[in-house]
Amino acid sequence: MDIWWIVAGAFVVVLVCILLFRLHAFLTLLLAGFLVGGLTGTDALSDYGAKQVSKGDWTTQQAEQLVDRSAISRLTMEFGTSAGKIGVLIALASVIGGCLAESGAATATVQRILKRVGPKRAPEAIAISSFVIAIPVFFDTVFYLMLPLVRSMYRAIGKNYVLLILAVLAGGSIAHSLVPPTPGPLQVAETLQIDIGEMLIAGLVIGSISSFFSLAAAKLINRTFPVPMRDDDGPENRDGEDVDADRPGIAELAESLETKNQPGLWESILPIVVPVLLITCGSVIKYLLKAKIVESAWWTDLLLQLGDKNLAIAIGVLIAFPLTRYIAKEQRATLVSRNLASAGNIILITSAGGAFGVMLRQAGIASAVADLVHADAGLVLLPLAFVVTAAIRTLQGSATVAMMTSAGVLQGLVAPESLPFHPVYLAMAIGAGSKPISWMTDSAFWIITGMTGMTEAEGLKTISVMSIALGFSALFVTTVLAWLLPLAG
Repeated sequence: MDIWWIVAGAFVVVLVCILLFRLHAFLTLLLAGFLVGGLTGTDALSDYGAKQVSKGDWTTQQAEQLVDRSAISRLTMEFGTSAGKIGVLIALASVIGGCLAESGAATATVQRILKRVGPKRAPEAIAISSFVIAIPVFFDTVFYLMLPLVRSMYRAIGKNYVLLILAVLAGGSIAHSLVPPTPGPLQVAETLQIDIGEMLIAGLVIGSISSFFSLAAAKLINRTFPVPMRDDDGPENRDGEDVDADRPGIAELAESLETKNQPGLWESILPIVVPVLLITCGSVIKYLLKAKIVESAWWTDLLLQLGDKNLAIAIGVLIAFPLTRYIAKEQRATLVSRNLASAGNIILITSAGGAFGVMLRQAGIASAVADLVHADAGLVLLPLAFVVTAAIRTLQGSATVAMMTSAGVLQGLVAPESLPFHPVYLAMAIGAGSKPISWMTDSAFWIITGMTGMTEAEGLKTISVMSIALGFSALFVTTVLAWLLPLAG
């Protein structure tokens, strides 16, 4: 069967199962992967095996065995391979996130930043805090953590409720799609075979710059579509009304939120900062060795070991564990098991998405995409990746599923010897495309509207518009950097 009919069939399965039957993403991606595997002919499998042999990744015997395997056998094998690559990382990151959230370390970080910047810079403080916390913590948890602070800040400042909410998205949402070890960018890096350190550096740089632009968009949305904060125990507090003549300033608010039994700033951020620095350092050493700028020595071997993604995150877990002394004893006993249970759901979805991507690769999608859109198209490849991902995201709602599906389809474009820019920019464009459009199909849309008291119409005017701004700002920054600093291999 023609590869594009197979891809179309897989897309229909994903959309129908998620939108119509509300099937879980794990089962949906497995079903789509099985469909692709079952429709893949022996010629395509032989070609795929031959390519793996030519690259030195497989032996001739392994290539021959691939043709004889059933679709379900190939799917489950690749599911296990994907889980082996990202499972430990996601599990460990979830433990760090749990320690930060339940110990109050995440809240303490925000409070101390707010105390230093003052009321005029409260949105910037919210965006920066959300960005940092979202590196090891999933976005829905980030929003749960930040919303009480947003509401308290609004009561202290008395205006800009929408801006404060959108500042959480400007930081946390963009980090969720660009910075590993969150599942989406992590799986895209694995699918496109991009070094995790390079993905991390690019995500931090592009994400932070695009957050700045997105926050400017949030300020415009705030002026255009003001929304009141609706309290459960009182009337609406509309922007500009003096609802409390004795309202405290933001510094007093931050001080009032602090307790004696609370982590310090460095204690709160080290579980995030140390793994990021170790992974970044490992990638830099790897580049220096490859370019023969430095010679291999004991210290380079040590840094490479410490820069391994799994070991670096494990060190972050060790640094985070002392935070458990700030957690109630009954919660402390189940902290790891509860967070690993949550991570298990993400690992299943991400591994199923990885297996689905390999099924597409075995069916010949890489060659088909490469033939359809040549690398000499230049920077046009980035908007193409953005549009493909955005279309999937808008239709089925999940940013992570959209990124994994798009990476599987677009992996044929990743040829370092022919791309006019580093492949990490393609990954960033895919991440940018996972932002628009947050609307009725997106669970986060309902979480945000429900918890903030917005109506659906207000959500479409603010959250959906903000998601578009997030995506296009990230694409703009990615394209500019790919033009100025292509770093082509």
